[in-house]
This record gives sequence, C-alpha cells and structure tokens, in this order.
Amino acid sequence: MSKITTLFWDIGGVILTNGWDRGSRREAATVFHFDWEEFQDRHELSFPAFDCGHITLDEYLDRTLFYRTRSFTREEFTAFMFAQSKEFPQSRAILNQAARTGKYFIGAINNEPLELNQYRVEAFDLRRDFLGFFSSCYVHSRKPEELIFRIALAVTQRPPEQCVFIDDRLLNLESPRRLGMNVIHYQNAQQLRSDLQKYDVEV
Repeated sequence: MSKITTLFWDIGGVILTNGWDRGSRREAATVFHFDWEEFQDRHELSFPAFDCGHITLDEYLDRTLFYRTRSFTREEFTAFMFAQSKEFPQSRAILNQAARTGKYFIGAINNEPLELNQYRVEAFDLRRDFLGFFSSCYVHSRKPEELIFRIALAVTQRPPEQCVFIDDRLLNLESPRRLGMNVIHYQNAQQLRSDLQKYDVEV
C-alpha cells in the first residue's frame, strides 16, 4: 500500500451539516410560509447552475422565490440559509489532528454554491485545516462526476494511490475509486478515525 500523503474531505455531511439540503429547505417553507412544491420544482431546475457557480445567490433566489412579492426580505432569507450550517465537533477534531501533524496535503472536494461556500469557510475557519478548496462553485464541476476529482489530482500533482477521499455518500466514492484513489465512506467520527488509521494516517 502506498504511503498516504493527501487527504481530500467532503465538507457537508462530514465536517459540517449540509449547507442547503432538503430538510433545511422544508424548514424554510414552514418558517417563511411559502409553497413547498412550487419552490422545490424551481429549486431542482436552478440548483445545478447555482452549485457550479454559473449563477449567483441573488439569481438563484430570483428564480426560486423572488419572482413575485414576498412577505419576507431577501436578507432575512439569506440569513436563514446561512444559519443552517453547524459543525460536527468530533469529525472536525480528527481533521484538525491530521492537519496539525503537517504530514499531509489536506484539501476539500465539495459541492457547494459560491456564497454559501465562502460563508462556511469564514464562519468555521476552514482555512485553519484545509490547504485548498476544490469546490463545485470554483471548478464548475460537481460530484459524483470524475472531472472534479481529476482537477484536484492535477492541481495538487498527487498520485491517486497516495490519496484518501472521505465522503458520506456512497455514489460520490465511485469516481475517485475508479481513478485509483483510496476512499472512506463516512458514517461517524469513531469509524472515520478507525478507517484512517487503517491507512496509517496519524489521527
């Protein structure tokens, strides 16, 4: 087994809660009293472009909500969106331990819209642990497609066999595995620590 030099992490579902998932959107419909089905239809059509950085947060909100008058403001809704993000302290501690060793290139490979991604990087001080962010909004490609993983490998110049990619969704592990990367299906912090130790990663 090759010595592991590089750890690529998903963020939403591993280090933090998902930024704008179905549960958060349903809660928004309840809090702000808008039609869930109508919003969800518009979200599904608009989100891929939003996630890949092709449209802005304002454009996404224009398409999904503010195409007509609302009883709430864009600022109130945006604040609600950002407030859904919480940290998973135990998995963050594992990330922090790996970063503190100074032995690994640590990068994020995540699907996230630009404004939400930048908010989460700042709010949770993610630059403390991550050396690079291969986010869908920056590279204009999303997991589970191979391209986002190919970009991460090309930019970091790391052989895939020296990399571990961690994600909470099995589908997102298929492309990196095909490319020769080692993968870990994240389920909980204890399991993550154990699986990383199997690759002789110091955590």
